Amino acid sequence: MRIILYLGKGGVGKTTVAAATALRSAELGYKTLVASTDIAHSLADSFDIPLSATPKQLSENLWAQEISVVADIQNYWGTLQSFVSNMISGPGINNVVADELSSFPGMDEIVSLLHINKQAKEKSFDRVIIDAAPTGETIRLLTMPDTFRWYAGHVSKLESALVVRALRPFAGKLLQGPSEVLEAINNLDAATADLRVTLSDPSVSSYRVVLQPEKMVMREAERAISYLGLFNYPVDSVIINRILPESAAETGEFYRERRAIQAKYLEMIENNFRPLPLWYAPYYSHEVVGLEALEQLALDCFGEADPGEIFYRGIVQEVIDSGNGSYLLRLPIPFIGRDDVRLRKRGDELFITIGNFKREMILPAVLAKRRAGGGRLRDGMLEISFLPGEGEAEAESG
Repeated sequence: MRIILYLGKGGVGKTTVAAATALRSAELGYKTLVASTDIAHSLADSFDIPLSATPKQLSENLWAQEISVVADIQNYWGTLQSFVSNMISGPGINNVVADELSSFPGMDEIVSLLHINKQAKEKSFDRVIIDAAPTGETIRLLTMPDTFRWYAGHVSKLESALVVRALRPFAGKLLQGPSEVLEAINNLDAATADLRVTLSDPSVSSYRVVLQPEKMVMREAERAISYLGLFNYPVDSVIINRILPESAAETGEFYRERRAIQAKYLEMIENNFRPLPLWYAPYYSHEVVGLEALEQLALDCFGEADPGEIFYRGIVQEVIDSGNGSYLLRLPIPFIGRDDVRLRKRGDELFITIGNFKREMILPAVLAKRRAGGGRLRDGMLEISFLPGEGEAEAESG
């Protein structure tokens, strides 16, 4: 089973590349589903075929779907939503408002991912290609399992009887008892834990960043790869889309200048993103819409290669014995400066903050019982030292 998720800045051609990848995969004989998690679905436009929330077969071995999470939210979140709705309803708040307020932020994102994980577990398809939302939304989507697990884990550490007593006044008629709420939280926690394993398994899941040779797009792609590295999501390649042909420079000043700008950033991309494999797709004079155009894009971009292959396997994280009771934790986080990283250890938890994103890692026992020393960045790797002796610590990167 393979899951390939395409992400990138809005408008770079993620949907088109995802659709072309799925079509080529199907042509190679793999039963392939391409699905969109973007609220502003455009997958149907790319194929020029109407799609719905259920997989629709488009050709031999190829299905497409625009995921709707309404039904799945009731399945995964119904008990908790009913509880919260009942808790906040009262004088001045009608049932419609209460239901809206009980829809927790991020629940749509978690359920979208759980839907994908369900496809993987059921093995209905050999490959699932994901057309994701723009970069920022997708990074938040991918951090939701960790975020929810952090909250659920802290709730589960509380004494169950204490939580039940606290919730009982709010349970009302909609639930048999507050223990149902705890059970629902634990069930969702287990589902997100399983989801996290699938999403970070490099033998199953790959993440591909689509960009265009422009400064803002390139910088956003660099940040995306950094954030994916922070959460151990395996990036296996980069697709550079809409490249003007060299001959465009001969057609006038406008295209000559545009081609010169692209050439500048193509060189930077080739230097900055290695050793990740780079794939190049041309800028066409026509719209890339429909099966025939998508087939041509797949051929121009991937050539004879199978786009469902794992193109790159890098270090996810490793623990190195430094001797004298000290250890080194190494995490790949490229495109980050020394001042961008903040570290904090508390018990068996390590908090890593980069920009607006924070990851909580549960440390293995060999590191949890040691104190965190300094952190340093070297060749795109964050190295954190752990020294003999217990204690909580702030660790500076250097």
